[in-house]
Amino acid sequence: MDEKLIKQLINTAIKQLDFSYAPYSGFKVGAALLSKNGDIYTGCNIENAAYTPSNCAERTAFFKAVSEGNKDFDAIAIVGGKDGILTSYAAPCGVCRQVMMEFCDPKTFQIILATEAEKYDVFTLEELLPLGFGSNNLA
Repeated sequence: MDEKLIKQLINTAIKQLDFSYAPYSGFKVGAALLSKNGDIYTGCNIENAAYTPSNCAERTAFFKAVSEGNKDFDAIAIVGGKDGILTSYAAPCGVCRQVMMEFCDPKTFQIILATEAEKYDVFTLEELLPLGFGSNNLA
């Protein structure tokens, strides 16, 4: 993937930290999801006092895209940190990885983890979810 596009996704994810609703954990997360047609869908984490109804930034972006008819994706940039301060990578939780598995090719879908536009690493979904369970398992 082009480095300019990676940096654009990271910067878009960082901007989403402003919208994060994290009054309980204080851990803000932003995401920018790139569809195959070039559209970018954003997401932030949204906490709830009952915890279980909370939603991660990654799933917010995926559900927004799917609700608008898009189900084909190339990459996602994810950033996060306590009080929105990016000190280490915020890798997707297991539930988010499973949602990615539903819509993405684990061999090619790229997950960009960053603390700034100049400091990032790129992983495939397969690297972060080896032996993932998908629709092929139900065939």
